[in-house]
Amino acid sequence: MKVIPFLLDLLYPPRCAFCHDFLETSREGICAHCKTGLPFAQNGGRQHFPFIPACVSPLSYEGNVRESLLRYKFGGATGYAKVYGRLVAETVRAELPGAFDLITWVPLSRKRLRQRGYDQARLLAKATAKALGMSLTPTLYKQRNTQPQSGTGDAAKRRANITGAYRMKKDADVTGKRILLIDDIVTTGSTLSECARVLGKAGAEQVVCATVARAAD
Repeated sequence: MKVIPFLLDLLYPPRCAFCHDFLETSREGICAHCKTGLPFAQNGGRQHFPFIPACVSPLSYEGNVRESLLRYKFGGATGYAKVYGRLVAETVRAELPGAFDLITWVPLSRKRLRQRGYDQARLLAKATAKALGMSLTPTLYKQRNTQPQSGTGDAAKRRANITGAYRMKKDADVTGKRILLIDDIVTTGSTLSECARVLGKAGAEQVVCATVARAAD
């Protein structure tokens, strides 16, 4: 037994990333009940959107999953990224085998990054890439801050809100690449589609996506 993790577990008892109940060990970050009792999406939560032939998500955005992602995104619970990353990686292996050779993420604007202090999609993508045995590649940046998509309105308003917000990094080369694009939640797919459009325009062969959760049906 490693001494430091053991002591940390004594000082700061670990909790399940989803139901927030105490855990015996912090190693996995998810309790036995949630491993089977979460709202897992059917068929890997597979969807498709403009410029995206496949987007997969292990979970539905409801109940404890919603509360967990809100703690992660706005409450500083950055340790959840490892738990989410393992779940996303499992779904990607099952649903998107051989579909990509580069992993990237949907970035925050500089303003939002300063306010939040971390980029939740980057942390998730890094954990997912590690679980898949791959590296993470920066490709996009968000050139202007936008209103949060959750409060923008219907699909048409969300598309208008996000159009033109993303650009390619100067040193990014995605020519001929098949890309796995990571974000935390997908609702209408407007943000993912806009990022995929920019990547495709820059020469990407294909863009598939994965998120922790998709909007509940």
